[in-house]
Amino acid sequence: MQTVNTLFDGMRAGDSSMVRSAFAVGSSMMSVPQNPSDSIAMKTESINGFVKAVGKPHEQKWDEQIYDVKITVDGPMAIVWAPYKFFLGEKFSHCGVNVFTLIKISTGWKISSITDTRRKEGCL
Repeated sequence: MQTVNTLFDGMRAGDSSMVRSAFAVGSSMMSVPQNPSDSIAMKTESINGFVKAVGKPHEQKWDEQIYDVKITVDGPMAIVWAPYKFFLGEKFSHCGVNVFTLIKISTGWKISSITDTRRKEGCL
């Protein structure tokens, strides 16, 4: 869980180096659309653009708040299921679920992929 917390702490601080330290080389991110037939909305990308965006100055803090976290581990692999609410500063933006796949390498646990859903309604 420490690796996931490092990611979110780095996002809140706008610290791209902290965010990058949470990821394994070659990591990817995917957002899954609400409508399964909307394949155009599904995006898979490397983390490079995300890390760069975190480090750029922005007016409001990016605050992703996770809750009801479930972790499953099998040796050097772990899955973290984490519902979230995302705020820009104090203003609610969206919610969904993050699924983190982590691997344990010589430098510790690193995120190898993140898949998320995003919506503005039906948030707890």
